Amino acid sequence: MAEIRGIEVVVFDVLGTMVDEPGGLRAAVQEAARLPDPAAADALVALWQQHGEQEQERIRRGQRPYASSEVLDAEAARLVADRAGVTDPGAVARLATAGRRLPPWHDSAAGLERLARQFPVLGLSNAGRTALLHLNAHAGLRWHQALSAEAARAYKPAPEVYRLALDSAGCPPERVLMVAAHAWDLRGAQAAGMRTAYVHRPVGDPPADSDDFDGRFGELGELISALTDGQVASDPS
Repeated sequence: MAEIRGIEVVVFDVLGTMVDEPGGLRAAVQEAARLPDPAAADALVALWQQHGEQEQERIRRGQRPYASSEVLDAEAARLVADRAGVTDPGAVARLATAGRRLPPWHDSAAGLERLARQFPVLGLSNAGRTALLHLNAHAGLRWHQALSAEAARAYKPAPEVYRLALDSAGCPPERVLMVAAHAWDLRGAQAAGMRTAYVHRPVGDPPADSDDFDGRFGELGELISALTDGQVASDPS
């Protein structure tokens, strides 16, 4: 049990936390490859995500110069197209922009609007600037400010990405709450001095027993109530 108090600014991860990234990629792959059902695309989605994670890690390690998420998505789209036998250039080009058309979770838009009535709310994403712009419009996510890791030429959990949010917040890190469905993201935020809240999503990275976040919530509404109504956070586990 924990209380989340003393927060001035709330920062949200976007991919996976506010939008269903695997689901959106699955739909795009299914469309491009003309697969009979979504499940048939799962192996191709795994290939896409594996490439993105691998290349982001190479960039973090200094093994590759910084490349935006749109560059990595274009590379992943080509890998998927080659594996699936997609040769139409238009289909491959559309597939490369799948990151702009990820569907929001059912409670994302309304929850964000509710929270934004009482707090400055920022989005902080590894998605590139242009991808993030189109994604927010597609998903109906209305932020006070949306920040792309591209501005830091790095990827979370690199500390310079969280510094983007802290610089915008203009208050001490302990008054800034990072919200994510990924424990690895929250650990990075903790290292930057931010407060942290985990929100469960089907595609997230659950906390380990050793993680000590300020709150763990089974759904977005619980977090928003804890912040706006002063309710006590509950651990769904």
